[in-house]
Amino acid sequence: MIWHHARLVAEVCTEPRARVALLHLDAAQPVVLEGPAAVIWDLIDGHRTEQDIFAELEATFEDQSGQMQVQVEGFLASLEAQRLIEAARGVSH
Repeated sequence: MIWHHARLVAEVCTEPRARVALLHLDAAQPVVLEGPAAVIWDLIDGHRTEQDIFAELEATFEDQSGQMQVQVEGFLASLEAQRLIEAARGVSH
């Protein structure tokens, strides 16, 4: 699956990009991402597959629990449920 940021999402980030605040324009509260979550947000670009994102995270962060891929998949599902990301259509990789 390839994801991109939803069009109705406003984004504010710190410099360096350690924290990202997101607000879907139809939502009541923002979502704040930090650490690996903020890195994942930056990797969602409409071109990378979930496997690409996982590979980049695995190269950056140690997967001590052996659960990183499951956690990334769950996090992406959570972002989709909050309408912060959408599946990219018609993008080949």
